[in-house]
Amino acid sequence: MIRNFRRNSILLAAAVCLLGLDAGAQIPGGNGPAGVSAALTKLFGSTTAFSAKGEMQVSDSAHHELAFWPMDFSMLDRKIRVEIDLTQIRNKDMPAGTAATLKAMGMAQVVSIIRPDKGQVYVIYPDQRVLLAMPLPKEDLQGSAKTPKVQKTELGRETIDGHPCVKNKAVVSDSSGHTIEAITWDATDLHDLPIQIQTQEKDTISTVHFKQVQFEAPSSAVFEPPSGFTQYDNTRDLQMGVMKKMIDEAHKK
Repeated sequence: MIRNFRRNSILLAAAVCLLGLDAGAQIPGGNGPAGVSAALTKLFGSTTAFSAKGEMQVSDSAHHELAFWPMDFSMLDRKIRVEIDLTQIRNKDMPAGTAATLKAMGMAQVVSIIRPDKGQVYVIYPDQRVLLAMPLPKEDLQGSAKTPKVQKTELGRETIDGHPCVKNKAVVSDSSGHTIEAITWDATDLHDLPIQIQTQEKDTISTVHFKQVQFEAPSSAVFEPPSGFTQYDNTRDLQMGVMKKMIDEAHKK
């Protein structure tokens, strides 16, 4: 039992790390849940609401894949919701059997909500009915209060998933001097929404790709943390709380 407890503790810690996806992914400007930050919305121009299937890929400078994960993405007035199934992640450093164990532990489904208006990020595990509430990173919180300046330089034209796109180098800056650089593929038939965004941090290249884009505004309710869940304000307490719950449930069987 002690051996299993230690193994599950390690895997649970890995799951909590994966919710922030510390694989070097920055799309763009800072590490956020699922590799997504509030700064991402600055590249969406006049689009204030949409939902899509998303894919995130992290590669090295030689374009060898380091990690990949699909996600359901939605945005409403700069609020972001991302849903991930951790069993679908490809990661070259993930031990064999991790996905199955996380699923058995009820830690495979993760919902992340980014709320610049509240200065909060919520990471939710629906199967365990727990959530982690964290302050929004300082750079995102400061940037959300400023109107960004976006400068785009056309690099060419490409077709992605049948959508004609203008490939641009985008530089986003605000009055504080904070800048974000990215390569975007703006779909001319989707209100110039960037359906692919690529950034680079040192030797790590991160690419987010959107498919099945829908411009119907998501319900505002899906951007609220669920009621009745146990809330934690740090990852250690969340880990210990989930492990204690699992041990208590095991003793009841």
